[in-house]
Amino acid sequence: MFLRCLFLLAAFSLAGEAERVRITLLATTDLHGNIYPYDYFTAKPAERGLAKIATLVRQERQRNPNTLLVDCGDTIQGAPIEGVYQQRVRTGQPAPAGDPMMLAMNRIGYDAMVVGNHEYNFGLKNLERARGDAKFPWLSANTLAAPGSIPPFAPYLLKTVAGVKIAIIGITTPGIPYWEKPENYLGLRFLSGADATRTVLAGLREQHKPDLVLVAAHAGLDRDLKTGAVRPGDTGFENMVWRIASQVNGVDAIVFGHSHQQLEQARIGDVLITQPKNWGISLARVDFELERDGGSWRVAAKTAKLLPVSARIEPDAEILALARPYHELAENYLTTPVAQSPEAMDGLLARIMDSPLMDAIHQVQLHYSKADVSLAAMFNPRVRFPKGPVTVREIAALYLYDNELYGIEGNGRMLREALENAARYFLTCPDAACSQGPLLNRNVIGFNFDMAQGVEYEMDLTRPEGQRIRNLRYRGKPLEDAQPLRIAVNSYRAGGSGGYTMFRDARVLWRSNEEIRNLIIEYYTEHKTLPAKADQNWRIVPEAARRVLEAEVRREAGRAANF
Repeated sequence: MFLRCLFLLAAFSLAGEAERVRITLLATTDLHGNIYPYDYFTAKPAERGLAKIATLVRQERQRNPNTLLVDCGDTIQGAPIEGVYQQRVRTGQPAPAGDPMMLAMNRIGYDAMVVGNHEYNFGLKNLERARGDAKFPWLSANTLAAPGSIPPFAPYLLKTVAGVKIAIIGITTPGIPYWEKPENYLGLRFLSGADATRTVLAGLREQHKPDLVLVAAHAGLDRDLKTGAVRPGDTGFENMVWRIASQVNGVDAIVFGHSHQQLEQARIGDVLITQPKNWGISLARVDFELERDGGSWRVAAKTAKLLPVSARIEPDAEILALARPYHELAENYLTTPVAQSPEAMDGLLARIMDSPLMDAIHQVQLHYSKADVSLAAMFNPRVRFPKGPVTVREIAALYLYDNELYGIEGNGRMLREALENAARYFLTCPDAACSQGPLLNRNVIGFNFDMAQGVEYEMDLTRPEGQRIRNLRYRGKPLEDAQPLRIAVNSYRAGGSGGYTMFRDARVLWRSNEEIRNLIIEYYTEHKTLPAKADQNWRIVPEAARRVLEAEVRREAGRAANF
C-alpha cells in the first residue's frame, strides 16, 4: 500500500510538471549583411555578426529545446559581404550561388524573417532571388501584393512547440514608398501596422486559436517610454510599436527593430517589448512560462533579456567557411580604387579651415537631401587620401559614425544658432592680437564642431560665445533670420545632441534611412573625382587666431604620434 501511494504521488508530480512549459523566442534585427565579426571599413575585428550569433543560438537551444528563432528585417543590405553580392546580382555579374545571409540563416535554423524596408534597396529581382534562397518564410502582414506582382508575403508564422500553438505576426514599416524608387516596390501596397495586426489576429483567433501571440516588427518606437511623449518628427506611421501594443488586444509580446537602438525589456500595458541591437551585436531572448488551464494554455510569466556578442564568444566555423567566398569578394571590392584624388589630402586641419575633404562630405549631403545648406563635422582628422586612386575603404573612412542623413525644415535664425553652438569649440582670444593659445576648448568634443556649406561666414574669436558668427550670407546676400532653409544634418544632430537643441523640434522633411557613410561611397563611385580644392566659404578671424590654432593642432598631432 505504501509503495502504491508513492507511485501515485510520483505519477501525480510528473503529470503536474507536464502542465507547465517554457517557450523561448530568440530574435535578431537589422543584421544588414553582417556575418563575419569584422568591420569592413576599418579592416579590424568587431564584435558583431551572424557567425557569433550562431554560437549564442546553439547555446540557447541547449538551454531550452523549445525555441523559435526569428529576424526582424533589414537583412540583405549593408555590410560589403552582402552588398557586393547584391550589386553583382543586380548587374548580372558572376556571383557565388545563393544569398550569403540566407545561406547563413538557413544553416543556423531561422524559423522566419520579417521583411524590412532595406530589402527593397536593390529592387524586386534581388528581393525575390534572396527570398527564394531562404528555407523559411518572409513575413509581412501589412504588405499587399497586386495580381501579377511578386507572390504575397506570409502574414504570420503558425507553429506548435511542446504542445503550445504559437503565432508570430510580421509587420513592416510602411514608409517604403517615401524612401524607394517606384519600380523597387511595383505592385505593392503598405498598410498601417496596427490595423494589419488587428485584422490578422482576429482571423487567427477564429481559425487557429493560438495559445501565444507574438509580433515581430520592422518598426521602432515613436515615443519616450517614460513620458509617453511622441518624439519630434515622428508621426507613428513609420514606427508603430507603441500603437500595436496599446491598441491591439491579445498580443503577448513584441520584438522589434528598424531604429538601430536596443531595449532589453519594457511593458506597454501587459505587452512585453524588446529590441536587440542591430548588426548582430546582441541577441534577444524572450522566455514565456505557460500553464495548462483546462484545455488551453495561459501565459503565467514572461521576461526578456539581451545577450551581447563579445570577444569571449567564438564564431561558428561553419558559418565562417560558408561565407568566405563572399568575404573575399568584399575585400577585393574595398581595396579597389573608385575615385581620383587630385592632391594628397588629410583631415588634420579640417576643423580650423575649410577643407576639400569636408566639401566632399557636403557635396554628398546636399546631393541626396536636396537641401539649401549642409552641416557636417570632420569625424576623423587622421584620414589620409593619397594623390591619385582612392579606394572604397579610404573613402568610407571619411565618416566613422553610423548616422543617417536628414533634411529638416529650418531658417536663418536656426542656422546662425547652430553655427554659434559649433563655435564653442574655440576659446575667446586672450588679447586683442590673438597672439597666444590655447584656443581649443577642452570642454567641447571635436566631433561636435559642425561646419556649413551653402552659406559664407566668418567665425570671430575676438568675440564672446554666442556672438561670433559674422557676415553670414546666403546666395550673395546677408542671411535674414526669417529666411526659410532646408538644412541637411545627420540623425544625431536632428535629435538635438551635441548642443544643437535648435534642431530638436524641427520638422523632418526627408530622411535617408541609410547611413551617410554608404551614401558617400555610392556618390563617389558614380562621380569618380573628389573636390580639388576647398571653396573657402568659411574662415576663422582674425588670421592670427587661425595661426595659433594651427600650431596647437600640429603640436597635439605630434604628441599623439609619439605616444
